Amino acid sequence: MIMNYEPRLKKEYKERIISELMEEFGYKNKMEVPKLTKIVISRGVGQATQDKKLVDYAVEELTLIAGQKAVPTKSKKDVASFKLRKGMPIGAKVTLRGDRMYDFLDRLITVALPRVRDFQGIKRTGFDGRGNYNLGITEQIIFPEIDFDKIHKIAGMDITFVTTAKTDKEAFSLLEKLGLPFKKK
Repeated sequence: MIMNYEPRLKKEYKERIISELMEEFGYKNKMEVPKLTKIVISRGVGQATQDKKLVDYAVEELTLIAGQKAVPTKSKKDVASFKLRKGMPIGAKVTLRGDRMYDFLDRLITVALPRVRDFQGIKRTGFDGRGNYNLGITEQIIFPEIDFDKIHKIAGMDITFVTTAKTDKEAFSLLEKLGLPFKKK
């Protein structure tokens, strides 16, 4: 029997956030309201030129965190000073959409971010001018899926929230209503 599962944040977006954003920005149609389209989690592995296994570890950890298979990223050009050749694996990334995206966002807000030491909130300055937000995480161990005994090296990652918002103000309002704990001014 298939359950009609809908992530908590997706349900909240449909029931509460759409109407709040329509009121706040004066949208006339529900289709104008900005929404979260995808979340990209990525990690660069600087020492990958010396040790190929580091990329495999990064892929493995991102797969555990996201609940979806991560893929290695390859370099686009040669850089002699870094001993880098075009096509060498240098990182890992995973793109989440739909229900998995909302599930990850929920886990990030309710479980992972509160585990950050001396957490005061996330920066307000991570917007790119086009309605997307970038968040840097310094340690992968804030995620409960990561077994502390099995990690090879403490490493960070970048999380990018891609929205359909036209401005940073609209994107900020959307992400704040979804529950991202921004720092107080």
